[in-house]
Parts: sequence; structure tokens; C-alpha cells
Amino acid sequence: MPKDAPPRWDRRMQQRLARGEAAALGELYDRFASLVHSLAHRVLGDERAADRITREVFGYIWENPDAYDPKQGSLRSWVARVTQCQAVARLRQTEVGRGSREEIEQKVRSASAAARADYIVTSMPTPLRAALELAYFKRRDYRQAAADLQISEDEARRRLRLGLQLLSTANVLTPGDATPPGFGPPGYGTPR
Repeated sequence: MPKDAPPRWDRRMQQRLARGEAAALGELYDRFASLVHSLAHRVLGDERAADRITREVFGYIWENPDAYDPKQGSLRSWVARVTQCQAVARLRQTEVGRGSREEIEQKVRSASAAARADYIVTSMPTPLRAALELAYFKRRDYRQAAADLQISEDEARRRLRLGLQLLSTANVLTPGDATPPGFGPPGYGTPR
């Protein structure tokens, strides 16, 4: 699908939010709250802080529905990116004075990579995720995974390879962990 043609649901949701439909926010919350909370918790490691970030992210979306640029990707990806930016900013803010700048940035990079890996795994197609879960959690090789999934060995290898390739992108950071265009206004996600 071309990048300039986002899914119909994403466009409709953005329009409904722009009109101020409270029901749209409720629907968006029902769909993405667990994603937002789990990403924030993965970065911050604190349930209460993750709850706070979840409220802030949905508050931001409610107040700024036009900040989402459909040309940049799906609404789900945008919500995840807004969450990660806010959680990383909060982590930096809370870690001030707890170590050197390099130590803080290493912690931020590690937390960001872990959150991206979680997002990638939850977003990947079920067949890929199933193969990776068998390999990782049950220590199955591709032959055993093929037997468990009732697929060919070639297909099991293909799924594992593709899943691992997707996961390997979790360590790729945007320069300076900058917010890409369309993922919030300048300054969003910076400590208050």
C-alpha cells in the first residue's frame, strides 16, 4: 500500500477526533491503551508513571488530532511513537542527577530499543510471531518449529529469518532520537 494512502479507519478516526467526537477518543483508547501503557511501562519500568504517560498521550491526541500525518504511517505507529517520545523524555527527566550524561543516554537507548522490540513483536503477523515464540521461549529449532506449526521446514526458516530481521531494526535509532515530522509539534515530549 502506498504511504500516501493510509487505511480508511485511520483517516476516519482522525476526522472524528478533529470534530471533537468524544466517542472517537473512547474507541481509540479501547484500541490502543494497552499498547501505550505497555510501551510506557517498558521504557519507564514504573506502573504509575506508565499510567501518567497513558493519560498524557491520549490527552495530547485529543487536543492535537491534526498532528498525525497519514503520509508518515499508520495511526497505530504514530500513537506508539508519541508514547515513546513522551516516555523517553520522562525517563531523561527522572534520571537527571542519577549518573553521568552518558549513563543516562545508555539507559534511554536500552529502554527505547526494548520498547521498539515489544512494538515490533506485537505488530508482526501472527505466523511470524508464532515461529519466533517457539524458537525463543520453547527453544525449538526450525525443524521442530515446522513440525509444531505444521508447515514446511523452508517456510519455518523463512518465518524465523523474517521475524529476526524485523526485530533487528529495534536497535536502529533516529538521529538524536528526534521526533519525525507529523509525530507531534516541536517540543512535544520534552521535559516540562
